[in-house]
Amino acid sequence: MKRKLKKSSTMSLMMVLLFSVVMSACGGTTSNTASTEPAATGTDTTATTTTGTDMIKTAKVPAGSELEKALKGEYKGTKVTMYGPFVDADEQKFNASIKAFEDQTGIDIAYEGSKEFEATINVRVNGGNAPDIADFPQPGLLEGFANSGKVVDVSSFMDANYLKEQYKDSWLDMAKMKGEGGKEITAGVWARSSVKSLVWYNKKAFADASYEVPKTWDEMMALTEQIAKDGDPAWSIGIESGTATGWPATDWIEDIMLRTTTPENYDKWVKGDLPFTDPIVKNAVKKMSDIWFNKDYVYGGRSSIVTTNFGDSIQPLFTDPPKAWLNRQAGFIVSFIPEGVTADEYDWFPFPSIDEQYGTPAMISGDIYAMFNDRPEVRAVMEFFTTAESLQSWIQSGGVTPPMNGTPDDWFANDQERRMSQFVQEAKTIRFDGSDLMPSAVGAGTFWKGMTDYVSGTANLDEAMAEIQSGFKKQ
Repeated sequence: MKRKLKKSSTMSLMMVLLFSVVMSACGGTTSNTASTEPAATGTDTTATTTTGTDMIKTAKVPAGSELEKALKGEYKGTKVTMYGPFVDADEQKFNASIKAFEDQTGIDIAYEGSKEFEATINVRVNGGNAPDIADFPQPGLLEGFANSGKVVDVSSFMDANYLKEQYKDSWLDMAKMKGEGGKEITAGVWARSSVKSLVWYNKKAFADASYEVPKTWDEMMALTEQIAKDGDPAWSIGIESGTATGWPATDWIEDIMLRTTTPENYDKWVKGDLPFTDPIVKNAVKKMSDIWFNKDYVYGGRSSIVTTNFGDSIQPLFTDPPKAWLNRQAGFIVSFIPEGVTADEYDWFPFPSIDEQYGTPAMISGDIYAMFNDRPEVRAVMEFFTTAESLQSWIQSGGVTPPMNGTPDDWFANDQERRMSQFVQEAKTIRFDGSDLMPSAVGAGTFWKGMTDYVSGTANLDEAMAEIQSGFKKQ
């Protein structure tokens, strides 16, 4: 049915950890819901603690684990170094999420964030200055370290049944990589995820303008054209991100690929078996270009896209009146929404279906924490990161979707956050961010640069796709 489109007018005190670890001999499903399979009995011990004025809580952990020992204070006074890409608001949220653990155990998690993480982690590890733990937003980047034997296999100290209780099989499968000599290892644990297939908008402004949320690509294009006729650019887009400039463009291509071809072709593309020079991939880029390269559709025009920081791109939606109306970005973009704007004022809709037969897939991303130095206190911290409690304050403040099982609904900051989780649960097709799974030479290299060159006009479509594809030869 056609739509008529017109204008008419940190928590101050973090709750004490509550670890619920149930040993299970059964595997999970690929959904994001808690396992309903019967749990096997196991031997757990109980530790109690008081944080601030909070009530004493019961924390159950596997008997004999390093986490149990840490909660008893056995590693008090030790330090675990950590390096990753969390900076600014995300770094503050991360530090808030670990505070209760640090207070209870006496372990200092010394986190260092860098906007240049992707470019510098190789230098640090290969130079003999590896952190105890590193946060990899691109599993493809981690894979190289796993292959060379520099990463500790977490399954060497974490029970397989415990991991299956904490995560669904899909997450555990994505953590498995080839170690030194080709032996499969569990290269890390998933500690944060985000739903990517989202389009954000100013809810009040939308209602005042009598715009309706589109459910298909055609409806979204019709809305985009109507907003242009009403005198505004519909989209605010930015792909600048320091040495990672270009990654938001890859997200658009990945979402469009999932909506214009089969999931199997998407998987082949990620592995390099379906080249970027293939017409299927070029078609996805052309779809994106229909919006990005139309001067009436993008705030600041095409030339502004490469120079606008991805975090800043959400802000034009919340000026009075709005300077733009739509922003396609992952759930973490809420960290960049202007101060003073509440959840009542913004909302999102799924990046819509293009070809009906492929539906509305959910693309997700995640951070996998890898361990480079094997000490008891480092093991304890890694075990802590497998629990939803390690993200509790972050979930409550918004901008993150937990990959672990067992997150209570009332932890989510608002209805938008709960709906993100529901969207992933109900999606018929779920895929991980493609560039994050590709070899780092492509996913964190030629894909970023090739899309940047294409958007800036330095390269045409054929040249850009050939440039990106060349990265597979460099792995």
